[in-house]
Amino acid sequence: MIRKLHNALKNREITSAELVKKAFDDIAEKDGEIQAFLSLRKEKALQRAQEIDEQFEKGREMNMLAGIPYATKDNMCVRGERVTAGSKMLEKYIAPYSATVIERLEASGAVLVGKTNMDEFAMGSSTEKSAYQKTKNPHDTERVPGGSSGGSAASVAGGMVPWSLGSDTGGSIRQPASLCGVVGLKPTYGRVSRWGLLAMASSLDQIGPFATSVEDVACILSEIAGEDSNDATSAQSSGKHYQNFLTGDIKGKKIGIIQEWIDHKGLDPEIRNVVEKAIESFKKLGAEIEYVSMPTLEYAIPAYYIIVPSEVSSNMARYDGIRFGSVTPDAKTILETYTKTRSQNLGSEVKRRIMLGTYTLSAGYYDAYYKKAQKVRALIRKEFERAFVQVDFLFGPTSPEVAFRFGEKSKDPLSMYLSDIYTVTANIAGVPAISFPIGTIQKDGVSLPVGGQLMAKWFDEEGMLCASDAYEKSVSL
Repeated sequence: MIRKLHNALKNREITSAELVKKAFDDIAEKDGEIQAFLSLRKEKALQRAQEIDEQFEKGREMNMLAGIPYATKDNMCVRGERVTAGSKMLEKYIAPYSATVIERLEASGAVLVGKTNMDEFAMGSSTEKSAYQKTKNPHDTERVPGGSSGGSAASVAGGMVPWSLGSDTGGSIRQPASLCGVVGLKPTYGRVSRWGLLAMASSLDQIGPFATSVEDVACILSEIAGEDSNDATSAQSSGKHYQNFLTGDIKGKKIGIIQEWIDHKGLDPEIRNVVEKAIESFKKLGAEIEYVSMPTLEYAIPAYYIIVPSEVSSNMARYDGIRFGSVTPDAKTILETYTKTRSQNLGSEVKRRIMLGTYTLSAGYYDAYYKKAQKVRALIRKEFERAFVQVDFLFGPTSPEVAFRFGEKSKDPLSMYLSDIYTVTANIAGVPAISFPIGTIQKDGVSLPVGGQLMAKWFDEEGMLCASDAYEKSVSL
């Protein structure tokens, strides 16, 4: 879609102002039911669109994203604008600077139209944990869009914006992409700067795009990737245009199928059938299929849910009503300010993870839990290293289930955590991963999308995107 819109803008068949107005019209028409957006910036977006149109009128060579509207998850800072992270804690917080990804997109000419809903501080897998509203899945409004980037996924799936940004700590881009039937990309850890992203678990968080095609996410990655002096964990980039690697040719490439994932008892049998059909499609494209065993992945969820709460407890310490956070007016002492601010402004899932993390980092338990989880993390990374000696990519389901109904898992946190069983491994290892639609299944008379996940070696986004694009084009013929 991005290439098509770019050519239309370049040939003056449409203006950026018209595209942006249409986006706001679509949001006005659809978002009352979907509730993907927390805030809109109509005046600023239209002004920016007019500036881009002037550049096109002068015949200047413009970026692929120039003039095209997009949305971003509300945990990325935009200078002078509210950033809530889906929490009452930051209801009145105004960002003093813009995230690096926002600055780079501004420089490219992309037009930001608004901020999207999310699970509070990105802690959740359904976007039911937002302090403001519950975003609905455009395919069935009685079901969740996934999370924590559910608002960003639904804004694209609902046809309100061509693309959006989300953040992924354990699958928060890929899982909602799967449940909403769009493409979602988690780059290699360090490929995209995290400067200006409100941290949940700093060693796992990564920013990435949602779009309706693999080519579109490749275009977006080309603009947001790269080293950033403000982020010591960001990696050097060669300035590649990832869309140029989409050759459609994956003959001879080896795709590994993780046996433990396919055989997992929690995988919906209908989803397994869809995944097996996708494997056959890769075979027809000339890829070699090889089943690989990665037994250590069994421990990914336990390790993840020790590491994440530990980092959460550390990162959330700043929200105390003094440094950051809404001040509680009836507090009379510093201790009351601290305790009342956190008890009254943080939701149940955030409190749960803070408590878990504080416990696992406490004296006497650090070695038994956190240190052991980090050892498991190292083992998982080594298992990926061994797998990528055998194969070029790893493929499997993105989620063990399709979009579930609201409230279905709310009373069972463990069941909700298991929604991430296929996605957390990429964050633990730091490898790039992408989810793209591979089919649908029927549930209660509704056709619901199924996503397939492809993972690649560290910093091999171009190869992964090429393989995903080849599949996408083959099934669309």
